Amino acid sequence: MSDVRLSDLSTPCLLVDEAIMKRNIDRLSRYAASLGVTLRPHLKTTKSVEAARYVLADEYGPATVSTLAEAEIFAEAGITDILYAVGISPDKLDRVVALHRAGCRLIVLLDSIAQAEAVAAASKDSGIAIPAMIEIDSDGHRSGLTADDPALIDVGRILNAGGAELCGVLCHAGESYGAIGRAAQAVCAEQERRAVVDASDRLRDTGLPCPVVSAGSTPTAHAAKDLTGVTELRAGVYVFFDLVMAGIEVCDVDDIALSVLTTVIGHQTTRGWTICDAGWMAMSRDRGTASQRVDQGYGVVCDESGKVIPGLIVIQANQEHGVIAPYPKFDGDLPDLPLGTRLRILPNHACATAAQHQHYHVIPVEADAPLASWRRFGGW
Repeated sequence: MSDVRLSDLSTPCLLVDEAIMKRNIDRLSRYAASLGVTLRPHLKTTKSVEAARYVLADEYGPATVSTLAEAEIFAEAGITDILYAVGISPDKLDRVVALHRAGCRLIVLLDSIAQAEAVAAASKDSGIAIPAMIEIDSDGHRSGLTADDPALIDVGRILNAGGAELCGVLCHAGESYGAIGRAAQAVCAEQERRAVVDASDRLRDTGLPCPVVSAGSTPTAHAAKDLTGVTELRAGVYVFFDLVMAGIEVCDVDDIALSVLTTVIGHQTTRGWTICDAGWMAMSRDRGTASQRVDQGYGVVCDESGKVIPGLIVIQANQEHGVIAPYPKFDGDLPDLPLGTRLRILPNHACATAAQHQHYHVIPVEADAPLASWRRFGGW
């Protein structure tokens, strides 16, 4: 796609503003360094080798993924220090072993005796000490063992004695996505830190190794004040940010690097609607801001340059049609948007919107440079 300009793109399509993305990446990289921890970025948002090159500390990692397909594609690209941060199931261990044999150190995650036994058995059968981390629950959000659960030590001993490698503990403060403001998110960050450090202390006190103590979510990574005892920090959506993150004050709307380019295809003037060609197939059905103080519908409307148009959101999304209208009770002036007008829509959830597309069209830092195209992949 040499010498492609924004005006050449067919809509709907996915845009990334390189300058904003780089600013977001640099911001968290500097903050992690100031807290004295290694940053292990989560690549599940971008799912792109080209994007990963911006995010990772070096060409090998460290990185976090959410699917084995991600691990396989990134490993093929030379990224060899990868954490698969979703609970492992026995049927996937053959693929884990294959990645190790291909030169990728893939760390698996677990929180049960049954998983530990499966990983230990696969390690023994393959002759590969599969590295594993124990997931710790800090807030009851989803998975993991609490730091005081007796099973924590049992799981550690099974891994340590069974031929696998117990390499640490991991926590993800999922409830932080409902915490509004830096102060509330800092409370979640400390709760997360305390849980994972307490778990690591218990393991070490019983003679078990725990070299890696991993914590993080995008909200807590930006709000943490003290990470004593933590060795690495994880976050993912910060690369692009989105309206959900803006709604809980992790970022500003101006920090959102991802948008969907769309074209006005019609009007319902009696209803005050403008119809565009970005429906849920382009935006996703994610309504993550619906429970927030400001419901942003299916996305905030910007002009073609990316400047927010005050008052306008996508209020309805059909498969290939988006309905643009003012917020309820908005009484400001609205622009005329004639047929053919090009707009950008900022997404509620960057991961979900990006998942609808096969490529990113990257608006370069240099104003007169052509757009780049990055392949995006999916699958499990």
